[in-house]
Amino acid sequence: MFGRAQDPIVAIASAPGRGAVGIVRASGRDLGPLIDAVCGRRLAPRVATLLDFRDADGQALDRGLALHFPAPASVTGEDVLELQAHGGPVLLQLLLARCLQALQTAFPGARLARPGEFTERAFLNDKLDLAQAEAVADLIDASTEAAARSAARSLGGAFSARIGELSRQTIELRMLVEATLDFPEEEIDFLEKARARERLAALAATVDAALREARQGALLREGLRVARAGLPNVGKSSLLNALAGAELAIVTPIPGTTRDRVSETIQLHGVPLHVTDTAGLRSDAEAADEVERIGIARSWQAIAGADLVLHLHDLTRRGEPAYEAADAAIAAQIDRALAGLPRVQVFNKADAAAATGDTLPAGALVLSARTGEGLERLRERLLAEAGWQPGAESVSIARTRHVEALRRCAAHLAAATRHAEQRDAALDLLAEELRLAHRALGEIVGEFGTEDLLGEIFGRFCIGK
Repeated sequence: MFGRAQDPIVAIASAPGRGAVGIVRASGRDLGPLIDAVCGRRLAPRVATLLDFRDADGQALDRGLALHFPAPASVTGEDVLELQAHGGPVLLQLLLARCLQALQTAFPGARLARPGEFTERAFLNDKLDLAQAEAVADLIDASTEAAARSAARSLGGAFSARIGELSRQTIELRMLVEATLDFPEEEIDFLEKARARERLAALAATVDAALREARQGALLREGLRVARAGLPNVGKSSLLNALAGAELAIVTPIPGTTRDRVSETIQLHGVPLHVTDTAGLRSDAEAADEVERIGIARSWQAIAGADLVLHLHDLTRRGEPAYEAADAAIAAQIDRALAGLPRVQVFNKADAAAATGDTLPAGALVLSARTGEGLERLRERLLAEAGWQPGAESVSIARTRHVEALRRCAAHLAAATRHAEQRDAALDLLAEELRLAHRALGEIVGEFGTEDLLGEIFGRFCIGK
């Protein structure tokens, strides 16, 4: 992956399509030849200069702003040149080709940048750690205001600082344990005099708190995938429309109206909920035609890929033998296919039902998608099922891999605690668990990242970042 990490690179760094301004960015150890060829003059560092961008014959391609950021005071730690031109796609491609030609004349290895390579170089040159580098992409991809603010906090180093403090505390414990292993003749009662048990317990509690916040941050980034299940005409499409506040799905009293999936992302306190409307579930024999049968199959696919299932029931049809039997069959099928998947029982059409009675399952919600009654309780329940905690607006963005690394760290600290609490503490095993806990923390900020991991992360960035 890193074999050509020193080659000069160039790419269009603005969004595809027409725009008022388009940016071509280059990075490398020495961009003097590129600046001379395209700008025709030396540039003052970090000063925007208005000039003509020249082609190979010295003719002006465009007139715009050029900014030169000499190494190491640049975003990548290398020389960086940004050319801000008019944002026409053809013009930007001409300017990109000219920059690549000029670079390759001076540096035969010069090439177009890979996706995410500018940010990758910032990481490799210690301008960003890995968590901050990922926050660049998360800030660009943020689908809610809360996610954008959290990504900005991570990019500013808030999450990395938290992990750094945990690493520092872990290192201190490792030093104490390993010093005792190296000098057993000192006969130091390590666990007592160094207060290792208390420090280990405090570290484990701090890691648990960081893990809870990371789960919140991952939820802000990735959201919760919610699918509705139920018989035809129980109000799945009406509920989607009510939650979204818009007429996204067609609603009629005709069974089987919904034939395919309709998805919408809804914000609840900044948390993205990816809600999917699906065809009503019933047997192939009951389906009206082949189109509905395909829709039902896709419904099961959507449910299988969900984080949470809302099982909708029709209050107005409770007590009807045929309806109750069909509804029970759907519930049994969900149980067989999705054992362990969180689900919420929702009884709809409260506005039209004579009475709800007291025989509803424990934890079931009663609402009316038509009038909005009970919708707020449903929203609160969805956030609770997702693990969202009140007052989490200040968390930093996190990814699933961060959560998993913190989980491993917590597990190793728990094992270390068990060793420390033994009457004759096994210091070598304690030291090993602390080493593994420290390694898990290091993976978050890239101290122990493998080339495969880095390639996977930066390969998901857009070109020009």
